[in-house]
Formats: sequence, C-alpha cells, structure tokens
Amino acid sequence: MITVRGVELRAGARLLLCDISFSVSPGDRIGLVGRNGAGKTTLMTALAGQARPAAGTITHTGPVGLLAQDSRTADPAVTVTDRILSARGLDRALHAMRAAETAMADAAGPVALERAMNAYARAETALQAGGGYAAEGEAARIAAGLGLPERVLGEPVGALSGGQKRRVELARILFAGHGGTLLLDEPTNHLDADSVAWLRTFLQSHQGGLVVISHDTALLADVVNRVFHLDPQRTTIDIHNTGWNTYLTQRETDDRRRARERANAERKATALHAQADKMKARSATAVMARSMARRADRMLAELEPARRAEKVARIRLPEPAACGRMPLGAVSLSKSYGAHQVLDRVDLAVDRGSRLLILGLNGAGKTTLLRLLAGQEPPDAGRVVHGHGLRLGYFAQEHDTLRAERTVGENLRAAAPHLTDGEARRVLGAFLFSGDDADKPAGVLSGGEKTRLALAGLVHSGANVLLLDEPTNNLDPASRAEVLAAVGSYPGAIVMVTHDEDAIDALRPDRVLLLPDADEDLWNEDYRDLVSLA
Repeated sequence: MITVRGVELRAGARLLLCDISFSVSPGDRIGLVGRNGAGKTTLMTALAGQARPAAGTITHTGPVGLLAQDSRTADPAVTVTDRILSARGLDRALHAMRAAETAMADAAGPVALERAMNAYARAETALQAGGGYAAEGEAARIAAGLGLPERVLGEPVGALSGGQKRRVELARILFAGHGGTLLLDEPTNHLDADSVAWLRTFLQSHQGGLVVISHDTALLADVVNRVFHLDPQRTTIDIHNTGWNTYLTQRETDDRRRARERANAERKATALHAQADKMKARSATAVMARSMARRADRMLAELEPARRAEKVARIRLPEPAACGRMPLGAVSLSKSYGAHQVLDRVDLAVDRGSRLLILGLNGAGKTTLLRLLAGQEPPDAGRVVHGHGLRLGYFAQEHDTLRAERTVGENLRAAAPHLTDGEARRVLGAFLFSGDDADKPAGVLSGGEKTRLALAGLVHSGANVLLLDEPTNNLDPASRAEVLAAVGSYPGAIVMVTHDEDAIDALRPDRVLLLPDADEDLWNEDYRDLVSLA
C-alpha cells in the first residue's frame, strides 16, 4: 500500500533519515517511535505525500489518510457532518443531489427536467462510489465512538472547542480509511477514556495499513504488531516485526547484550595493550607487540556502537515576580460562538501561589476560559480582573502563541525580548534546540518540539500566574517527566486544563472549577474520576 525505497529526509539542512526502505501492507499496524525531533512527523507527512523526500521514492496503492497534529485545517463554516463526509467526497455528492432535487421540482420544461435528472444521476453515482447511503450512518457511528454528540453534527466546525475539532479530524480520517492506510499522529490527544477504548477496538479491526505515532504506551501495546524506532544518532530506522511489549523486552535484552560484549572486549583489549606495552621495548618482540595492539584496536572497532543516552530537555518554569494577594480574577465571564453558548457567568479568583484545576467534558469551555483569561480573545460579557503585579504566562494546547512563519529564535525573542543573543541560545540549548535549530521556522516543528519552544518562552517571563492548557501533550516520556517536575516545583499560581492524571499529581490542586456550570470546590480525590472522562 505504501512502498519506501532509499528515502532521505531533511529538516532544512539537517539530515533526519538516510537511505531508509520499508513497506506498509494490509494488516500492518506500525508504531512509529523515537524522541521528539527524531523525524517522526516529517516521515509521516512524507508518507502521506504532503512533503517530498530529499532523495528516494515513496509510492502509494490505495487511499491514504493523515491525521496531523494541527487540527486547524477545516473551513470553520463547514458543518461537522460535511467535514467528515468530505473525506470521500460525499459532501459534494449529497449537496449536488439536493440541488438536483430542487432543480427537478422547479423545472420549467422537459429540457430543464432532463438536465436536472441527469445531474441527480451523476451525483447518486458519486455517492454510491463512496459507500452509498449507508456511509452517512457509518460517519455518524465513528463520530459517536469518538465522543462527538449528535447535537454537534450539524454545527459549524468553527463553533467547536479545540478538543472537539481534533475529534472531528480523527473521525474524518477513520472514515476515509475504508480499507486504505491510516497515518495517525498522536490520535489519543483530547480523547476521554471511553473514546480511547473505542479507538483501540477500531484500529485492532482495521483491515488496511496503519502507522501511528503515540506516547500512549497502552494503545501501542494493544494495537501495533510492528515497531519502527527512529534513531537520530544513526539517521536510520530500526525495524522490529513484533508487538510493543516484545519490542521493549528485545530492546532491553539487546542493551544488556551490547553492554556485556563491550565490557568483555574492553577487558581483553586492555590486557592486550598492557602486554604489548611490556613487549614493545624489546626489539625481538616489537613486531608482535604492534600486532597485539592492532588486534586490540580492531576488537573495539568491531563492536556494535553503544546506544548513547538521549538528551533530555532541562525544562524549568519562571521565577515568579512579586504580586498582590489576588493577581488574577474574573467576573461573570460569558462567551458564545454563534448560537452555541460556551461559558455563562463564570466567576473565579486566582490567589497568589494557588493551584486551580479546570474540569469539564470536551466542548464545556475549558480552553475558551483560558483564552479569555490570557486576553487572546474578548468575552461577550463580564470582565477579567488583573490584580497588582500580575504577570501572565500562557501555554496554549494548539500552540497559538507561536508564529509559524517565525524562526525558533524569533519566537523566543518575541516572548522574552530582554534576552541577549547569548542568553537566548543558552535557553534554546536547554530545551534541545541547538545550532541551526534556532533558524528553523516554527511551522516545521513537531508537536513535541512546539511544546518545548512554547515552554522555553515562559522561562524568563517572570510570570506569577501560569495558564497551562494540556502542557504534556505530544511529549516523549523523558520530556514529559521534566515538565511534570517543573510544574511540581513552581511556586507561583497555576490554572491548568489537562487529561493527564500524572499532571494532576504534579499540580497538587487546592481547588477545582467544574464547567460548564462554573461550580467551584475544594479539591478532593473524588474529582480524579472525572479527569479521564473529560
């Protein structure tokens, strides 16, 4: 279904992958893994035909659907149902049929009637080619499985929350799959526990090919039957034709074997060198000494290279500036998108150093509330109150604070203009952007890299209130652990939206705000059960 031959991929001048070859066949369910920035998203876009490799060929047989990390691709005026049906062109077919029906009813004569009937027949043929009338029901079942209620199917995509938009795009790609190849980049972002369970079952039964990037190890363990590990040190792919758990066991076994072989070879080489040093001083044994030294060097050179420890971003949050007792508040905030009211008279007070968790189902207004508090958009009614000394830091789940056309360095300088060039480079280096990475446009970064860049912009902001919207999304395990540790040690106030229970452990919330009813309560462990449902 997808054949890759001798492909080379680059991010600007940086070589990501070199001379890679593999195929994705029906029944292959491939987990694409590796650290943030290793090239997973770049490879995925190339497999989808949306980017050309620097060398080699990628060929397709059958349909290919790509779920990208950026869900802001749909026309906001298109309805949810039409967006999903557009994956097979059925939205156009249905609209053409409705238009032809109107034309038949209004036909002024036999010529006009025949023209309208022919148009209806062509549209119906296109509908049948995409799955027929049953396809509408199929689209609705997929939407329901992903937690999109029936009431939103007729709404414009632009009226939905970020999490709901993501679900619409996932539903569209699953609907498009239809026996083809699915390319899914972090498909469980913004999904509740029931939707993740439904997705797992759907992918297990998918008859076509599948390539999935995910930091959800439970999903990988249950779904994939092959693992492709991107190794940025060798710019290649390690292919394992096993499931996830077997892959982890083999990887651990290989690491131990390499360590034993290296230790044995180093011990023998050290002994040979020591013996050679004793013998080289005598002319009768000097030739033999040189031979022994060469043998020792060859023994070390023939070893498999040791797997170097991967770098980890040294993520920290800002030292908060001094502020008053209540640096941030809101009075009767209300917000609607079209006829859909998202927030209704929300009041809150964020005290110095407090920890507030916002909970609610997708579409309840969690991200909208953070955007209003951050000043990213105005409320329809009510107001945001800035207390004495407030300095806000905002981390957006869709990375709205980053400008795609700006470079990595330009985005950091926009967030922290007081940094010198040297200081900016040190900050970027701590967040694993080294050398020429500073000159890459932010638009080409992976989701995990964008997360790191957005967090880097907070470091020197002096923010004493952080608004964090899903700060652990798209991060590899090591970077995620760094973020959680930074959240746990930050002394300022935090208002957080998250589906990640470990993030809640790091936050240690003292209060919870439940949307859409805007009920506020002291945190207790009973609320933890709501996290996976949100």
